[in-house]
Order: sequence, then structure tokens, then C-alpha cells
Amino acid sequence: MSDATLHAAHPDPDDFAVQISDQIESFIVAVTEVAKGDEPDSAVPFLLLELSQLLLAGGRLGAHEDFVPDERYEPDVGPEPDVDELRERFARLLDPVDVYSEVFDPYVPRSQPVACRISDDLADIITDLRHGMAHYRDGRISEALWWWQFSYLSNWGTTASAALRALQSLVAHVRLDSPLDELDGLDTDSNTDGDEELAEEAGRVMAAEIAAPLGIRSVKS
Repeated sequence: MSDATLHAAHPDPDDFAVQISDQIESFIVAVTEVAKGDEPDSAVPFLLLELSQLLLAGGRLGAHEDFVPDERYEPDVGPEPDVDELRERFARLLDPVDVYSEVFDPYVPRSQPVACRISDDLADIITDLRHGMAHYRDGRISEALWWWQFSYLSNWGTTASAALRALQSLVAHVRLDSPLDELDGLDTDSNTDGDEELAEEAGRVMAAEIAAPLGIRSVKS
């Protein structure tokens, strides 16, 4: 049954809130575990799966009517948890395929691609989700749903979609036996020329860390 049908039948909003919070909490826990690096060979497939599932929750939030918080001003949830360590762990875990190219808004004519990092994306997504979770755990359900919906539309939905496309592309390169030819100097900090050695290293990482866990043949050199 679709969410539109459920909404038309006036479902209990608490049930919706529980389902969304469960999906979000599952994502936070799973991604935090991946960041520990205990199973580096499975990092990309796991992240592909987790982001796909998170975006289902995001789609449900985006399709739902606007949530309105109970209070006019957002209650203080205290200091935001530090995500720098999480960011750094993913940067090491995904190096050298952490950086990818993304068009920020596909509806802006002649948009220029920008360089992004999967590690930055994951840290930003976690920050948004934890903020809403703090409201949820304090019993402010409408505030949590409002925040998750607003931040999905304004930030983490776009960020998660971009990171998912990057991860899907990595898996597709391996499955289609099409190694990355070059990274063309793609970097969030500089615009240097292409680095053939970095491209070759990316191809080796893809073969070692992605192909084997997926049970597919190695990428040709």
C-alpha cells in the first residue's frame, strides 16, 4: 500500500514517526559501524545499500504533507556531536575513490560539475539525522519529523542522492569490467592536472575492495 493511500486513510502519525525513526537510526548505527573499518572490503557495497534504504525514508518524508512543529521556535538540543573522526575514518577507508564529480542542481542551466567527497557527504548526513533524532528521543515527535523533512528537502536528500550515484557508479565500473580511465585531477582542494598513478591506484582499489566482496571477476588492468 502506498504512502499516499495510507495518508488518505488517516493513519496514526505515531506509526509513521516510528517507521521513519527506525530507518534513520538503523542508518546511523550501520554507517558508524562501517566507519570503524573492520570490514573494509565490504565498505562500498554496504554504503550503497544503506544510502538506498535511507533515501526510501527520505522519499516518504518528501511525499508527506508538511509537518508543523508544536513550538514556534526550535528547542535547543545541546551541542552537536563531533563528526570529524567519522569523516576522517571514511576519508581513509575510501581513499582514493573518495572524491567524485557532481552537478549541484540539475535544473540550473549549464551547471558546472563540482568536486565532492563521499566522506564529507556521510558526515553531513549523519549530522542532520542526529539532530532530528535528539528531538525524537526527547519526545518532540512533531519537531523531529519537521526537521527530518526540512533537512531532507534542503540538504541531506541531495547529499545522499549524490553520494549514492557515486557509489553506484563505482560498483557499475566493476560489474561492467570498466575501470576508471582517469580521475583528471579531480580534487575538492585544487584543480591540478590528471594523475595517471592515482587513476591506476583507484582501479586497483576498486578491484580489491569492491569486486571480491561482490563475488565478481577482477577488473582488467
